[in-house]
Amino acid sequence: MTTSSLSKGTGGTLTIKNPYTNEDVDNVPLLSQKELRDIVESSAVFSSSLTPFERYSILQRASELVMRDKEEISTLISKESGLSLKDTTHEVERTRNVLLLSAEAAKAQEGKVYQSDVVPQSTSRMAFTIREPVGLVLAITPFNHPLNQVVHKVGPAIAMNNTVLLKPSMKTPLSAIRFKKLMLEAGLPAEMLTILTCDIQTDGRFLLSDPSIDMVTFTGSTQTGESIAKEIGVKKSLMELGGNDVCVLCEDADVDALLEIIVKGGFGNSGQRCTSIKRLLCHESIADYTVNLLKERISSIVIGNPLDAGTQMGTVIDETAAKIIEERINTACSQGAVLVTGGNRKGALLEPTLLDYIKPEMEIVDKETFGPVLPIIRFSSDEEAIDIANDTEYGLQAGVCTQNIKRSMYYARKLQTGAVHINQASGYRVESWPFGGIKKSGIGKEGVERACLEMTNEKLISFDFPSI
Repeated sequence: MTTSSLSKGTGGTLTIKNPYTNEDVDNVPLLSQKELRDIVESSAVFSSSLTPFERYSILQRASELVMRDKEEISTLISKESGLSLKDTTHEVERTRNVLLLSAEAAKAQEGKVYQSDVVPQSTSRMAFTIREPVGLVLAITPFNHPLNQVVHKVGPAIAMNNTVLLKPSMKTPLSAIRFKKLMLEAGLPAEMLTILTCDIQTDGRFLLSDPSIDMVTFTGSTQTGESIAKEIGVKKSLMELGGNDVCVLCEDADVDALLEIIVKGGFGNSGQRCTSIKRLLCHESIADYTVNLLKERISSIVIGNPLDAGTQMGTVIDETAAKIIEERINTACSQGAVLVTGGNRKGALLEPTLLDYIKPEMEIVDKETFGPVLPIIRFSSDEEAIDIANDTEYGLQAGVCTQNIKRSMYYARKLQTGAVHINQASGYRVESWPFGGIKKSGIGKEGVERACLEMTNEKLISFDFPSI
């Protein structure tokens, strides 16, 4: 059984269903509050004695095991999430990359040396910094990347010698459970990683403010992130929250060359990415051409059973989510938007949808719409595009498509986001790069190198170092 590495659980069981077929995939034991408290107590007193090389070796081996079991793991993710095998296979490959980068980071814990004779009141002292593990890390992960989001937290945490309590989304916990089995096979001490199958809003709520937990790292909605921030108080945290990302097509954009980038940016992972293109800003002079090109390409996307090799896009996470998106599409059309293609729904399966003549105040772009919808907002000037792009509480990433380097840098400076990608979609990411937004899109940065820094405490040590 997938769940064989879990405690039995006295809080009942949860049945995980396939979003496409609605068939049972597996049952997960739910932990009671007493079990959770016992786990926290025992985890808080555990201290890893693994050397940097030992941690490197474990993470390196885990990367090999993930690829050994790539087909099995990608199938499991597809079954519990409804994502196509095309998307979940890519996710497993990204997971391998995160593990490799985390392995290297385990060997690269570098400090810095400081002198004291750099001010008029100089002394003979010198100082250097070291980095120490934060301690006990509570990692809370979302459903949309059930494995890669887990590894983006667990990999750096283990690299820095922390103990991790992992609370995966209860919509997609199976891949996290399977990942722990791989980590144990790779040689990780069982005490360093514990899977918490519980509801963080009920039995697990005490975890957020428990003084034994030294850091909370969360990826999910801004609404939930704000609630968590209020609960944890003065405690180290890393929050990767929502996004309402734009991709701007300027009048000189090479739309033909960018077509596949835009389609992938809007519909990859069934559109369920915080960085997916949620607003396609298109200059009015090229809008008609762009819409016609996109209509033909989007209409050709093969949707259906996520486990079929030919399926290019699967479902969203469940029928409830699909209904919310469908309602927003219908509302936009009633307010003057034009449905170019798509819009039909069957259960959790929603057609890839292209909408034109969207107004910035429409709910489908005013709020974060988490699904396979590409809304086009037409604009007439760079200044108007920037105003529209920045008129949101989010500020994660953006894409700007232009052949003019001066214009691209103008946008890069003016857009209020954590990253701007030139001639690329908003969701572009390399696992080693700093990743994180501003405004209500998050606190702190992920990406392996930066996450490792977040998951350590810096300590300065000074001593007398007389000059010769």
